[in-house]
Amino acid sequence: MSKNMARYENETFSLDGNEVEFQPGETILQAATRAGHFIPHLCSQPGFHPHGSCRLCIVKINGRPGSSCTLKAAAGQEVESDIEELKHHRRTVLRLLFIEGNHFCPSCEKSGNCLLQATAYQLEMRGPRFEEFYPNRMVDASHPDILLDFNRCILCGLCVQASRDIDGKNIFAIGGHGMNTHLVINSETGKLGDTDMALTDKAAQVCPVGVILPKRVGFAVPIGQRVFDIKPLAEMVGEQPS
Repeated sequence: MSKNMARYENETFSLDGNEVEFQPGETILQAATRAGHFIPHLCSQPGFHPHGSCRLCIVKINGRPGSSCTLKAAAGQEVESDIEELKHHRRTVLRLLFIEGNHFCPSCEKSGNCLLQATAYQLEMRGPRFEEFYPNRMVDASHPDILLDFNRCILCGLCVQASRDIDGKNIFAIGGHGMNTHLVINSETGKLGDTDMALTDKAAQVCPVGVILPKRVGFAVPIGQRVFDIKPLAEMVGEQPS
């Protein structure tokens, strides 16, 4: 082993008082997750380029806020995550995400498998507190195997990346500005049924909420027996798609 590799292996940063080793090029979130430490996040997954859109993974690095999914780990960093100030910020972000879409968990097929719902439970979010938007967005059932409910989209961009970079199909895009930002289907009609998307595509499996759903398998696993029903999110670090 070279001296440089040994030096990198021994480099650490502090996360809530715990020393965390990191590898060259790792982000704070990647290193923390690999070490078994939970930092809430929605838009970041292994193998995808991080862009910090959900803002849940904000931590304090040497007293200054930053996105842990985009900032590289560095030796000697003092990182704070599990503090009340950041918990309050994250609960506020979650409440905004819930009221900006129609996230009616009891009637959603994704309930129990939903990362947004599981994060809200983990952070003890107690109701929305803001006036709900009740958006009236499109539901697209044109595809023979896949249903799209745009009312639940949180604009994480994971389906865009998956379709473009992994599936090589470029089916999804993000369009619009500000409050009118929305998910777009790249077909002449704007319908998923007029694309070559398949249920086996990565883009069909990556959504952290209930936008992209397979048809004809609704509630095959009863609520109460699903992934996040069985084990709290924070206990699944390194197990679930992050």
